Amino acid sequence: MVFSERGEPAGRLGGAALAVVAGAVVISAAMGIRQTFGLFVGSYSAVHDLPVATIAFAIALHNLVWGFAQPLAGAAADRHGSAPVVAVGAALFAAGLTLPALVPTGPMLVLGIGVLVGAGISCTSFGVVLTAVGRAVPAERRSAALGLVSAGGSAGQVLLVPLAQGVTALSGPAVALMALAGCMLAVAPLGLLLDRGERAAMVAGGGAAAASGGGGPAMPLRAAVAQALGNRGYCLLTLGFFTCGFQLAFIATHLPAYLTLCGVATGMGATALALIGLFNMVGSWGCGWLGGRYPQQRLLGWLYLIRGAAIAAFFLGPKTEAAVILFAAVMGLTWLGTVPLTSGLVAKVFGTRHLGTLFGLCFLSHQIGSFLGSWMGGWVFDATGSYGAVWIATAVAGLVAALLHFPIDDTPVALAAPLPAGD
Repeated sequence: MVFSERGEPAGRLGGAALAVVAGAVVISAAMGIRQTFGLFVGSYSAVHDLPVATIAFAIALHNLVWGFAQPLAGAAADRHGSAPVVAVGAALFAAGLTLPALVPTGPMLVLGIGVLVGAGISCTSFGVVLTAVGRAVPAERRSAALGLVSAGGSAGQVLLVPLAQGVTALSGPAVALMALAGCMLAVAPLGLLLDRGERAAMVAGGGAAAASGGGGPAMPLRAAVAQALGNRGYCLLTLGFFTCGFQLAFIATHLPAYLTLCGVATGMGATALALIGLFNMVGSWGCGWLGGRYPQQRLLGWLYLIRGAAIAAFFLGPKTEAAVILFAAVMGLTWLGTVPLTSGLVAKVFGTRHLGTLFGLCFLSHQIGSFLGSWMGGWVFDATGSYGAVWIATAVAGLVAALLHFPIDDTPVALAAPLPAGD
């Protein structure tokens, strides 16, 4: 076996590098496309004469479907590998974008964006991709690698938001949705590289025992889930992750429309979303790097405090172009930094054997928050003509989430299956 200068098998390092690159590209496509949905609220409504609340509900529903499908997608990847899960997810995602482009009605929008995209993104985003990367990378480098993948994934937001806006302006929302569907199909084969990285890590680490974190037989899935749900820190982490979904979904869906209402220059909504993605590249990597050096739960607490303060200051302050740019930069630095820290904390406490399932269950809370943030934004606006109440709620939620994260105990738990009585 060939070893690197650091004493690690060269095959594992190569597999890990491929997994990081492939994971970044897959998440870049999936999350970049998802971040364009806010741009379609106004254009799709105007072209097809649909209420804003209907479009907001479809976008909100995809978050909810994503959340409920994530544990299933994670469990499927745990059992069958990433390649088939990513391929099926990319096909579902592309179909969900194509359907409302070809049949522009409310029900087809809800079925496509709400259901098919929700199922597809559960197979092509954090719960599957970060789990594969987490297994492929040595434990001491895991947090930084997860942050790097999340940061690389932000490139999709930087590239695809302007693409969607440009194609929509030239040819309409239907053509833009079809173009995004093509981008999603292009990344379908990359799950093969994620699997290659996992296999290299298994060979180097001595099989499933390395992944489980212990020398004994791996704990069965049902027992691992029960253990996690009985762990106070896991429950606090799951509750706090709700806030992340609520804040991000509301801003991503309704910020462009809110800026238009405030009289900000046309195009600043797309600029703000692209800037969030650009600064998220730095923020996600930075959070992952810091997570390998400082307690991840405390970093999460501070991240939520900073995000909540930024939201409050933006809502209460003047809506100038400079204020929008500053807000987008701060939000970008804290945007997806929660993901490598949360998934890394789950891996630290419970190991990587059932990481796809355990992070998927935690992520369900995130997506319930996403559903409410996206849908409530549209519902409150239609009912009151203002987004004010939801902006206040997103700011207060940041403080609550911080208070939930600071007390979390990150001590690893035993993961080997208990021996039969008498042994």
